[in-house]
Amino acid sequence: MYKFFLFTLSLVLLLNSCSSTPPKKLKISTTTWIGYTPLFYAKEKGWLKKLNIKLLNVSSLSENLYLYKDGNSDAYVGTQYEYSILKPLQPTLMPVISFDRSNGGDIILANTTLKGLKNTKKTIDAYLEIDSINTILLENFLQLHQLQNKKINYINKPQIEIASLKATSLSRPTIIVTYTPYNIDLIRDGFTEIASTKNSLDLLVIDFMFTTQQVYTKHRHQFTQLKTLIDKSIVNLHNDPKEFYAKIKPYILELSYDDFLHSLDTIIWINTQISKELKATLSTMNIPTKDLL
Repeated sequence: MYKFFLFTLSLVLLLNSCSSTPPKKLKISTTTWIGYTPLFYAKEKGWLKKLNIKLLNVSSLSENLYLYKDGNSDAYVGTQYEYSILKPLQPTLMPVISFDRSNGGDIILANTTLKGLKNTKKTIDAYLEIDSINTILLENFLQLHQLQNKKINYINKPQIEIASLKATSLSRPTIIVTYTPYNIDLIRDGFTEIASTKNSLDLLVIDFMFTTQQVYTKHRHQFTQLKTLIDKSIVNLHNDPKEFYAKIKPYILELSYDDFLHSLDTIIWINTQISKELKATLSTMNIPTKDLL
């Protein structure tokens, strides 16, 4: 009887030891976009550390793409553009968590009017992150406004550098493809919004967290818990935006509280529900939704 007791006790201790083993680190890469701020909030609250999730914050969309492509992160947040680039290389790549859809958060700025762009005989400088959804936005804009035959000088720069441009210092007509919150300083420095995903652009831009089936299976519990924390973060944002802003402020440049509130109007959260219409649209774009948490 005593031996049986010792065996039972040893088994219980062994099982407890196994169950308390921390999960393997999950690395997620992200960029500075208003729709990804729930991740920054969760990090600052200490929630990600408890799940052994490391957040890698980079300054450009293309850097985020290549960080994941080179195997330096296990999952990344991005748009359908990055998905279309990586899917042929990783056949099991899929969206697992939905964040938002752009509703004015992706923007075309210029140092002249739309009419000025149409009438100019000069080369038009276009600043954008070429290896990103920026390229699709620019193509869509040029086509919709019959500007595709203009001579365009494509200038590939990360948004952090583009944001330092000043309209008065540019000698040629200039287009900037940008997104919230980078647009705010650019507008203050003389640029004018001439199109966005809310109007004048016939384009859906939607944000997910992507990973492969293999990584998802390995880290299923962490992804499931992370989804709960993202939803909780967005609830906290609605209930106490000032507290949320205080936590994420280090990640969103010099964005004031009022500008932060305004930037939230440029996205629509879809973390809790994706409409049937949107699912149908995503299906036509070959983006699966069946594995979304």
